[in-house]
Amino acid sequence: MMPKQEVTTIKMDSERILKNIEKKYSPLSADCQKDFIDSSKINVFKKGDIAVREGQFSKKAYLIIEGCARAYYLKDGKDVTDWFTFENQFMAPIVSFFSQEASPHYVEFVEDSIVLEFSKDTFDILSDKHHDFERFISKVVTETMLGLCERLYTIQFNKADERYQHLLNIHPNIVTRIPLTHIASYLGITLETLSRIRNPKYRI
Repeated sequence: MMPKQEVTTIKMDSERILKNIEKKYSPLSADCQKDFIDSSKINVFKKGDIAVREGQFSKKAYLIIEGCARAYYLKDGKDVTDWFTFENQFMAPIVSFFSQEASPHYVEFVEDSIVLEFSKDTFDILSDKHHDFERFISKVVTETMLGLCERLYTIQFNKADERYQHLLNIHPNIVTRIPLTHIASYLGITLETLSRIRNPKYRI
């Protein structure tokens, strides 16, 4: 685990972190920022930690400060990655977070990660209290949904090498951070196909 002093330093610097995040989404008032920080907490996860398992109910969301995570499910015993999140993005078990249904996904941290963790209660309270927070979260949810729709589109209509290149355009360093097995399952291809695509001698 991370030393307490280091976590405390991050906690003291959380306002700066949040200001950096809001630049990506939507401005937040000083009062909203304070309420968000005060009702959230810094948490740390080690590489391989699973925050949520299939069948669990979870009302927690994670704003990734450092590190990355993935959501995946098991189909006939096969691990299928549904989405990744990196710095300045949110990870949550979407189905369970927004409904009374159990999560069909696992949420796993792929790197040692530092996150700002908050609950669905915080989400609801701040959304009611601050219109700017509601607008902020709306943009976060929209980004997540558009990302999932884009992935579905690429799997349906793009060839394997096009899917891989599109992913690299969005996340140029992803192969240095995410195991190729997870990337292959995210792209809907086999590891062998991905290895062939990445080979400089590969030709469609």
